[in-house]
Amino acid sequence: MRHTGWMLITLTACVLMARSARVDGQTPPPNVAKKPAAAISSVAGGVTFREYCAVCHGIGARGDGPAASALKVPPPDLTMLQKRNEKTFPADRIRATLLGERPLPSHGTADMPIWGPIFRDLEAKEITSLRIDNLIKYMRAFQVKD
Repeated sequence: MRHTGWMLITLTACVLMARSARVDGQTPPPNVAKKPAAAISSVAGGVTFREYCAVCHGIGARGDGPAASALKVPPPDLTMLQKRNEKTFPADRIRATLLGERPLPSHGTADMPIWGPIFRDLEAKEITSLRIDNLIKYMRAFQVKD
């Protein structure tokens, strides 16, 4: 495991804390499992999104996931990416963000919780590439149209 060993440990701890966060005495939704980051067998975009993104961005990608209120910077509404980018879907920017190649202040340091480096340590490069491509296609499909 490359330098991401500590990153994986940190990410796992943060995901577990975020998934079990309680806000105003509320308990997390029962469908939010408490488990460490791990590779899933499916590389389908929707499955990847639900497993890795929805905890913060919400199942509908509107920034309202169960961990959103526990974050310093609220997650953005991912359905508005194209609209906020002059009606052009920013696929390359999303890919760079996921791979940790484009720092995103709301995601913390480049070490956490960008998923690309985690995927690279958990699965073959080809699988990571396919997973990210499918995730981007999935995200493109739910963009708000004007």
